[in-house]
Amino acid sequence: MGLGPLEIGLIILAILLLFGYKKLPDASRSLGRSLRIFKGEMKGMKEDDVRTRDAATTTPVRGEIVAPASAPSDELNTRLQDEARAAEVRAAELRARADQARTTDGPR
Repeated sequence: MGLGPLEIGLIILAILLLFGYKKLPDASRSLGRSLRIFKGEMKGMKEDDVRTRDAATTTPVRGEIVAPASAPSDELNTRLQDEARAAEVRAAELRARADQARTTDGPR
């Protein structure tokens, strides 16, 4: 069950009736651009995968220190969250001091 010349002609006629002959070149151009962009992105993703795989399989040079590829430990996550909270508190204090200094100095 394939498409015969009559079915293909009817499909082309339906497309012409739906879009009009003036809009078809613009539509085909934009479709071509979209496919080119998609193809480029897919190629980039494949290259990234290859680079990642190559980086994971390379052996370290003698004496080189290599960080583990696993996720950070819970202890490290906790410490980073504590440091982030402390930084937020310091930033809030500095903002409050700046607002207080603006209100005490007043407009001149």
